[in-house]
Amino acid sequence: MNKLKNKVMLRGALSMLLLAGLGFHSFAQKKNWQNLDLQKDSVFGIDTEKAYEELLKGKKSAPVLVGVLDGGVDINHEDLKRVIWVNKKEKAGNGKDDDKNGYIDDVNGWNFLGSAKGSVSHEALELTRILRRDKAKFENVTAAIVKPADSAAFNQYLKAKIDFEKQTDEAKNAVANIGGLKTVLDSMVKKMGKEKPELADFQNFKAESSIEDRLKRIMVSQLQNSTFEAFYSSQIVKGLEHYQDQLDYNLNPDFDPRPELVGDNYADSQQRNYGSNDVKGPDASHGTHVSGIIAADRTNTIGIQGVADNVMIMGVRAVPDGDERDKDVANSIRYAVANGAKVLNMSFGKGYSWDKKAVDEAVKYAVSKDVLLVQAAGNDNKNLDVEKSFPDRRYEDGGVASSYIVVGASGPNDDKTLKADFSNYGKTTVDVFAPGVQIYSTVPDNKYEAYNGTSMASPVVAGLAALIRSYYPKLTAVQVKEIILKSVVKVNHNVDIEMEEGIAPKSVPFADLCITGGIVNAYEALKLAATYK
Repeated sequence: MNKLKNKVMLRGALSMLLLAGLGFHSFAQKKNWQNLDLQKDSVFGIDTEKAYEELLKGKKSAPVLVGVLDGGVDINHEDLKRVIWVNKKEKAGNGKDDDKNGYIDDVNGWNFLGSAKGSVSHEALELTRILRRDKAKFENVTAAIVKPADSAAFNQYLKAKIDFEKQTDEAKNAVANIGGLKTVLDSMVKKMGKEKPELADFQNFKAESSIEDRLKRIMVSQLQNSTFEAFYSSQIVKGLEHYQDQLDYNLNPDFDPRPELVGDNYADSQQRNYGSNDVKGPDASHGTHVSGIIAADRTNTIGIQGVADNVMIMGVRAVPDGDERDKDVANSIRYAVANGAKVLNMSFGKGYSWDKKAVDEAVKYAVSKDVLLVQAAGNDNKNLDVEKSFPDRRYEDGGVASSYIVVGASGPNDDKTLKADFSNYGKTTVDVFAPGVQIYSTVPDNKYEAYNGTSMASPVVAGLAALIRSYYPKLTAVQVKEIILKSVVKVNHNVDIEMEEGIAPKSVPFADLCITGGIVNAYEALKLAATYK
C-alpha cells in the first residue's frame, strides 16, 4: 500500500494489544547500521563503510542522477540540499518551459499529484477506485451471466469487494479499540498526576483492572527504550489517525480529490503534461527518508551518511497517502528517465492495477534507456510468488524487465529474525534482501527518524546501484543488476516467517525467500564490478 512505511509503523495494530497484551518491538540500533559490517560491528549491514575505506579511497567517480519516485522530497534539508538535482536548462520562477520538455519551472523535479490549485495528500486505495468504477457494470451480475470478455474484470471486482469489506471492518475495529485503549491510558496517566509519566511511574502504578494491568506491562516494556510522549504520539495518536484516515479517504468510495486538485483527463493514459513543480508536497516524510538513505551528504559532519557519495537526487512526486495511480507512476518513470536519471527508486506498491499497460510501457522505455529500476517488495508478509503486487516487472504482454530489482527487508541480527517480520518475499519474484528495520534517516525540517519497511531496504539497493554506476560508469544497468545479485552474502540458515495470530512462526531456509538467497553487500559488489571490462 502506497508509501510502504505507514503500514509497518502500525503493523499488528493497537487493537491487537488489547486482545493479546503484546507490546510493539523496541530497537536500540546503531544509527548507521545498514552501512556497517557483520564481522566488525555485529550487525548485518552491507559493508558500505568498509568499501569506502578499502576499495574506493582515492578513486575518481562520476555523478549519477537518482530519481526518487515517492511522496515528495524536502529539497532544503540540511543533509540533502547539496545533493539535490538542479535542472540547469530551466530558469527558476519565470513561469516558462525553458527547456521545452513540457514542464514549467521543473528546477528540482516534478509533482504529478497537483496543479496551481494545490496537491493531493490523501487518496483512495486502488481497490476502492476499481469498485467505484465497476459497480454499475457488475453489481447485479453473476458468474453465470457475465460476458466472457468481462470475466477477468468481473473476477477482479469480486476480489476487490471482499478485500474492501475486510479492510473496512479491520479499520473500524482498530479505531474502536485504539480509542478504547487511549481512554484507559489517559485515565491511568491522570491517576498518576503527571502529564509525562516515566518508566518508574508505570512500574509503581497499581492497576485496578485487567486492561490496566496489561497496559502497565506494555508501557514498562516500551519505556525501556522510549519515552511516554514518543510512544503516545507514534502509536496512539498516529495509530488512531492512520485507521481513521483509512475510513475517511482510502476506503471511502465517494472520496476523489483528483478532479479538483490535478485536473487532468485521467482516462487518457497518454497525457503527459500535467502537475506542478512542488516536489515537496503536503507530506514529504517518506520521500525525504528514502533520499537520505541513498545520498545523505557524506562530506559534512551532521546527520547521517548515505550509501552513495557522488549522486544527485531528483524528486518526482507520484505517491499520495493512499494508492498511487498507474498513470502517475508511468509518467514519473518517463519524466525521470527523460531528464537523465540512471537509477530509479520505487518504494511503493499495491495489490491491484488500473492500467498496467501504461506502467509496462514506461518500464520498457526506462530499460531501453539503460536505467536500473529498484522496487520495494512490500510490507504484508506475503509470498509474491502467490500474491499479486504492482508494479510488476513481468509485462502484461509477456516478458520481464531486464534491469529491474525487487528488494525485501532484513533486520540487523544474523539469526532467525533476519527476515523483517513484515517483509514480503518470493523465491522467484524477490531478488535480494537489504536492511529495512529501524533505518535512521532524514525527514523534513532538518530532522531525522528511524523507519521500518521495504521502503527503506529499496533505497539501500538503489544507493548501491548508484555507487557502482558512479565509480564504474561504463557498466550497463543490466550489468549493475547482475553484479548486485552475484555479490550477495548468502544466508545459510533458517529464518522465521510470522503466521496468523495464535499460530507459531514457520521456520524456512532463507534461500527460499528470494532468488539470490542473500543480503546485498557493497564491498563484494564493488570488488566484482572492478573485474568487469
